[in-house]
Amino acid sequence: MTDPLYIQDSYAKNAIGTVIDITPDNGIVLDQTIFYATSGGQAGDQGRLVWAGTETTIETTIKGDGGISILMPKAGDAIPSVGDKVEQYIDWDLRYAHMRMHTALHLLSVVIPLPVTGGSITASKGRLDFDMPDAPEDKDALTATLNALITQDHAVSDLWITDAELDANPGLVKTMSVSPPKGAGRVRLVRIGNDTDQVDLQPCGGTHVRKTGEIGAVIIGKIEKKGKQNRRVNLFFAES
Repeated sequence: MTDPLYIQDSYAKNAIGTVIDITPDNGIVLDQTIFYATSGGQAGDQGRLVWAGTETTIETTIKGDGGISILMPKAGDAIPSVGDKVEQYIDWDLRYAHMRMHTALHLLSVVIPLPVTGGSITASKGRLDFDMPDAPEDKDALTATLNALITQDHAVSDLWITDAELDANPGLVKTMSVSPPKGAGRVRLVRIGNDTDQVDLQPCGGTHVRKTGEIGAVIIGKIEKKGKQNRRVNLFFAES
C-alpha cells in the first residue's frame, strides 16, 4: 500500500518517495505520495517526478488493486526503476481547484439535503446528482444560501471513526453511489464547522481547503433531469 500523504496535508506541493513497483503499463507506484488517485468523483492529480537528472510528466493518477495509487506517466517519458528515490511535484493550480470545488460540493449537499446519487469534480466545474423528483423552484436562492455558507469561512477538518462506528451511524453517509472508504478499520470524516457550529460531517477520502472562504463565489448552473427521480446540479466558480 502507498502512504497517502495528501490525507495528512492536502497543501503539500512536493515530497520524496521511493518506487516500489512498476505496473505492466508503466504505472509508477511509490511507498508514499502526494498525488491523489481518481476516486469518489474527484479527478486524479497531475504533475511530475524528478530523479537523477531525469524528469517524467505524470498525466493522471489512478487507483489500482487494493487501493494503491498508480502514477501514470506521459507516453514516451522515462520511467524510474524500483528502488529509485524520486522527487514528486504536483500541479498545484489543478489540485487547489479540485480542493475548492470538492469542498463546495460538500456545502451543496447541505443546501440541498437530499441523498446524493453521483458526482464529479474537475478544476473548472463540479456536479452532484440528487435523488430529487422535482427541480428546485428558486435556483438563485439556493446559490445565495450556498455563497453565504462559503463566506462565513467555516473551518474544514477531519476526524476518524471505526468502521463499526460508521455502521452504527448510517445517517453520516450521503452518497448512494459511492461507498465510504472502509476496510482499513477506520474511516475518515470531513467536518465543516466545529462542535458548536457544525455545518456538515460526512465520510470522504478527498482533498479539501482549510477554510470555506478559500472556495470563492460559486454559481449553481443548469439543473438537468437524469431519470425519473434524479436531478443533476452543476456548479461553477464565479470567476471562470
